[in-house]
Amino acid sequence: MTSNRSPRPTRRDLIKGTAATSATLLLGRPAIAKGKTEIVIGNIDAYSGPAAVYSSIGRTPGGYFKMINEQGGINGRMIKYITYDDAYSPAKTVEQARKLVEGDEIDVLFSPLGAPTNAAIMKYMNQKKVPHLFIASGATKFGDYKNFPYTMGFM
Repeated sequence: MTSNRSPRPTRRDLIKGTAATSATLLLGRPAIAKGKTEIVIGNIDAYSGPAAVYSSIGRTPGGYFKMINEQGGINGRMIKYITYDDAYSPAKTVEQARKLVEGDEIDVLFSPLGAPTNAAIMKYMNQKKVPHLFIASGATKFGDYKNFPYTMGFM
């Protein structure tokens, strides 16, 4: 007897899908379109502090992006993945976001952890017009596409 139910997506399927979606969105960004040969993806996660148990959310995509680079990148563009610790502190998240946007010149902030931490940077990321994608939080405020078009929740 066979089942008509489709199998549930695995974590790998989800990472592939989010990476592909991010890459598609990034290729349309002006910095990428102007001949930039590298796609810079940033992440902020709690590698220390009360939410450190979730640190795999920030570490996992790095392995996947490494594999993409080993296979030639995305249309010949290599991915540079930068992830910083915010210890799940909104004030530290603001510092790390500025470091990523202004110092590292990221093209996208990918899968940062937490509602309070992302709420602290949502307005800034939209003012800077840097995609703030696949936020690891179930908070509905990250679905306000009319007021925050560069921010997109995930859960």
